[in-house]
Amino acid sequence: QVQLVESGGGLVQAGGSLRLSCAASGRTFIPYAMGWFRQAPGKGREFVASINWSGGNTYYGDSATHRFIISRDNAKNTVYLRMNSVKPEDTAVYYCAADDRKWYSTTYYDPTAESEYDYWGQGTQVTVSS
Repeated sequence: QVQLVESGGGLVQAGGSLRLSCAASGRTFIPYAMGWFRQAPGKGREFVASINWSGGNTYYGDSATHRFIISRDNAKNTVYLRMNSVKPEDTAVYYCAADDRKWYSTTYYDPTAESEYDYWGQGTQVTVSS
């Protein structure tokens, strides 16, 4: 089994920065990709960003483009989300997710879809004060 543990959430003022981390542990696991989603109160889960583990290709949701940066440390099996210029509307629970897609898979690859991911963390709260 694979466990994902997020950290780095907390309270930050608007305009500030925060870095979230997510470490994968458990069985020997090399993800195809890892991503971040978020869920604000009363809303559905929203795609934030993802990164492919081998080539490092990145994808960003509209809310993250030009403000957030996703990165990875392959040796530590850890993905990061650097959040810059945060806004009160960034307040949400942020979830880390891991894609265990097989290299031989022929299904359509959509890094923005929840269904693409096989493992999820428990979430970390980010609150942005105005």
